[in-house]
Amino acid sequence: MKMARLGVLLDREEAEKQWGRGNNVFECYVYEILDHFRLPYQKIDSLEQLNSFDLLIVAQCPDTEATQAKILNYVESGGIVIAYGGLNNLKDKLGFKSQHISTAGYAELSTFLNQQTPLRYLQAEPWTYEGTELSHSQLGTLLNEDAYALQRIQHGKGSIERWAVPIPQTIVAMQQGTAPVTLDGIPAPDGSANIDEDILKADDGFELDWDLDRIFTQTGMPYFPHPYADLWREVILEHLVKCAMDKQLTIPLIDYWPTDVKHMAMISHDSDLNVDESAQITLDTLKSENVQSTWCMIAPGYNASIYEQIKKDGHEIALHYNALEQDDGIWSQEAFEAQLTWLQQSTKVENIISNKNHYTRFEGWGEFFVWCEKYGIEADQSRGPSKRGNIGFLFGTCQPYFPMAWADEKNRLYDVLEIGFLTQDLNHHTLADATVIEPFLEGVKRVNGVAHFLFHQIHIYQQQPVREAIVQLIHTAKQQGFSFWTSKQINNWVRGRRKVEIIGISDLGEIELKGNIYEDKLVVLLPVSAETSQTVKRFGLNCKIASIANHILKEA
Repeated sequence: MKMARLGVLLDREEAEKQWGRGNNVFECYVYEILDHFRLPYQKIDSLEQLNSFDLLIVAQCPDTEATQAKILNYVESGGIVIAYGGLNNLKDKLGFKSQHISTAGYAELSTFLNQQTPLRYLQAEPWTYEGTELSHSQLGTLLNEDAYALQRIQHGKGSIERWAVPIPQTIVAMQQGTAPVTLDGIPAPDGSANIDEDILKADDGFELDWDLDRIFTQTGMPYFPHPYADLWREVILEHLVKCAMDKQLTIPLIDYWPTDVKHMAMISHDSDLNVDESAQITLDTLKSENVQSTWCMIAPGYNASIYEQIKKDGHEIALHYNALEQDDGIWSQEAFEAQLTWLQQSTKVENIISNKNHYTRFEGWGEFFVWCEKYGIEADQSRGPSKRGNIGFLFGTCQPYFPMAWADEKNRLYDVLEIGFLTQDLNHHTLADATVIEPFLEGVKRVNGVAHFLFHQIHIYQQQPVREAIVQLIHTAKQQGFSFWTSKQINNWVRGRRKVEIIGISDLGEIELKGNIYEDKLVVLLPVSAETSQTVKRFGLNCKIASIANHILKEA
């Protein structure tokens, strides 16, 4: 099969107008979604280029007659236009009316995509056809609404595939919230998550529903089971590939992890109270299980000999930035820099890559990520639950991702890899028990993300059940094919993988790549229409594990 030519249209002039008015253009997050899968695509800033592509994602375009005409001409000649919301400048011409749904709901997509779980959305704008002549079909439903998730509109030789849900914006909102963190969040009605304690944190801005999005383990532990943002990513991928296949084309991609990794897990620790004995028993426990982890350090830290053993055993030393006023912390760039400098000097590790904020402290939208960029922190772990009752996929994701800035920074991507965590200190007498291990691992396997668990050294030391839980987690995860990496290892892999581009499919069916990083470990997937003994199931698609052409192109 030939490779589809995929273009993404986002009109820069129109985006600049929106940013000038202080409006976010989260539509451009579609670039990050495609880059995460390593899908081959080309950015388009001119309507003159449309006919060069088989598929066209319209992220944003001017509301002009000329724009309408060019998009419709492209479709009439056989192109497929895909939009995640928007395109309202075409609805009247095509005979549709729009309905704005400003409240959260759930999209049921099992009838045509491989999503058995209704997916939460935060707003939607479905179209309804009022004409009689246009050939179109309506797929998927917005539950409790008289509306459909996808309109497939035939026009000439091509079609328009318009989603009612603005999927890229939805993913950003799930992962980062819908507004800067300036106020306490709404606590769980059952009293299990009192996030309204006058401390600004990452989970003050979460967008899931306490009642509709949580379930319970057999021992009554509440948790959020669905990685909605990651599942929406897969909706985009599966739909794009199936649109390509309708044209007898395909879109190759690169699997998330290397050939020798089936599933990914990570353990991190926060050194609160800094008791040397707690560090030693944690080191001994991990050594007996042959697992390396990430140690997030808060002042005043451990004895120097502990740091030497941490490094000798292959663990990562990271920052545990303290901005909690009750623990004499300050939310400021100066405090962040001072604490990082202390850590570098105390541990004799100059190149500190990772950080997790003490108590998941967070405020505003992006200033913290700017600090990370400035001082060389490449990976952050601060987006996770602070309470017993909001554990799990609180932010809809277990994927490492690059967060997006607000309109004042033109919605750029921060150069900081976010690796959120699922829960902390299992079997702690005030927190969740180990019954969540299995469902969390299953949820991570479902989207092949990172199963990140946090254990404080002090609780491993003081509470035997917590020590038993970390051993149980390691044994269970390894039995299910998980590999344990540090935050630094995950960061290096993700960044290296993103330096590789798919540029074509050779006449022999081999994938041609640009970039020679990790070429011996990459798993390149080629979606095909039929399931055979040689295919694997990925992202709801039948895929061949493709051969890589010998003439991999090195980067310029």
